[in-house]
Amino acid sequence: MDKDILYQKLFPVDGKQQVWVLIDPDTLPLDQLIDRVCKAESEGVSAILIGGSFLSQDNFDNTVMEIKAACNIPVVIFPGSSRQLSKYADGILFTSLLSGRNPQYLIGEQVMAAPFIVKMGLAAIPTAYLLIESGSATSAQFVSNTQPIPRTKPQLAVAHAMAAELFGMKAVYLEAGSGADMAVPASMIRAVVKHINI
Repeated sequence: MDKDILYQKLFPVDGKQQVWVLIDPDTLPLDQLIDRVCKAESEGVSAILIGGSFLSQDNFDNTVMEIKAACNIPVVIFPGSSRQLSKYADGILFTSLLSGRNPQYLIGEQVMAAPFIVKMGLAAIPTAYLLIESGSATSAQFVSNTQPIPRTKPQLAVAHAMAAELFGMKAVYLEAGSGADMAVPASMIRAVVKHINI
């Protein structure tokens, strides 16, 4: 999908709030994933994010194609590594784990993926990924070998989001991680939204 068209669908100029659903192909058989995607679309979901911390590449292209065939909303990759790519997706959240200090997830995976993203013609959305403390260790925390932002420190999330905006990123993704005991605090989300314009 053309980058401008994808941006218009994901970030409408009228400011209408969007709901995106993240699915992990490693958690369910394909037919059940497709059922969930179809249900999500019928409930008004704006886009499907596809990815996970341990996603196997074996059938990723096929999974993306099947999901795209089943729905009429954008299918965007939410990569856990540089190997989670598919030319069949509408785009990719080109994430940098700004909340961590592990260079592999700040820039290393991105450098390895960039030539393939360009070659595939994937619309890339520069995205700050902020991992937020959730009450227990999560897959994202373990795999990335990073500490999350403390859930009681919204000012730290705001500072990271401001840095993302200054870097020119187009989105900020706050996540507690798979298997989280607690969601990202609503007060933290409100604080971030109040202080940035992306």
